[in-house]
Amino acid sequence: MSPDPLSTTFAALADPTRRAILERLAEGDATVGELAEPFDMTLPAISKHLAVLERAGLIAKSRHGQQRLCRITANPLKNADTWLNEYRRHWEANLDSLDAYLTRLQSQEKKP
Repeated sequence: MSPDPLSTTFAALADPTRRAILERLAEGDATVGELAEPFDMTLPAISKHLAVLERAGLIAKSRHGQQRLCRITANPLKNADTWLNEYRRHWEANLDSLDAYLTRLQSQEKKP
């Protein structure tokens, strides 16, 4: 059974190196070598991280002459954001209810 796209997205985002690569790509397209520069790891290791990001649909690669350019793709992140926002609304509603309950308790305690 293959994981659903959202699981693949969150699995790819679970690694700090991959998140740093996405942060760099948010500034603009970059070659594999440019993406590898800030990290103390081998080019094959960076390529493995890029492969995970590409399988998750978070980046796309294209070839320009001898260079392979990577660019960020937004759809998986939009889907993750939509999913997270649904839960954020749920918890914000619960916190608002808790706040109203606590305010009501405080006002009852102040009454003689």
